[in-house]
Amino acid sequence: MFWQVTLSLLEGFGMTLTIFALTLLFAIPLGLIIAFGSMSKLGFVFRAAAKTPDSLPKAIPIYPIALICKFLVWVIRGTPLMLQLIVIYYGPGLLGGELLPRFTAVMVAFVVNYACYFSEIFRGGIESIPRGQYEAGQVLGMTKTQTFFHVVLLQVVKRVVPPMGNEIITLVKDTSLARVIAVYEIIWSAQAYIKLHGLLWPLLYTAVFYLLFSGLLTLLFGYIEKKLDYFKA
Repeated sequence: MFWQVTLSLLEGFGMTLTIFALTLLFAIPLGLIIAFGSMSKLGFVFRAAAKTPDSLPKAIPIYPIALICKFLVWVIRGTPLMLQLIVIYYGPGLLGGELLPRFTAVMVAFVVNYACYFSEIFRGGIESIPRGQYEAGQVLGMTKTQTFFHVVLLQVVKRVVPPMGNEIITLVKDTSLARVIAVYEIIWSAQAYIKLHGLLWPLLYTAVFYLLFSGLLTLLFGYIEKKLDYFKA
């Protein structure tokens, strides 16, 4: 029975790893795009009416791209991932359309959710770099793009690795939410033994898989942080 359960959980864990890998593959670049969108200065200036005849109209800068990105991040970060899964899967059907395939709905929810969290980490890392770094690059005759990629980027990577590591380890555990819309992952596999055989230990056994995978990721991010220690100076 033990080996039968182990093989069944490994099959479910394969789906867990697939969700994990694809989420990172698409959420990291999308998060970077959203981060740049949140910092975008593309827009226009709205001039409010002057309060008195002698005063000048107040100039209010409005950046539509930044507002849209910040609103998206606010909505996604302010609602549970479980609710997002349900809305993305069942929403089209309630609106008269066709339901998305279950796995597609899971990927859309996970990618958008984690892209928004990653975007805030990227934005915080980029904005934490002193303006003097950019000015020094300009003094050396570098373009803004050259300054970002040759001076700023590696410093940003150093600063975002710890919070990114935390979010990625959280993602490992959040993959269990895929069972909400009946996607067969490791927790779903273990619950089947409760329903069919009344066995609880396979559900507890899943903790071993999560702990081992999280432990490997912890070691990996610890190694990356040590490799980037030369930025301390």
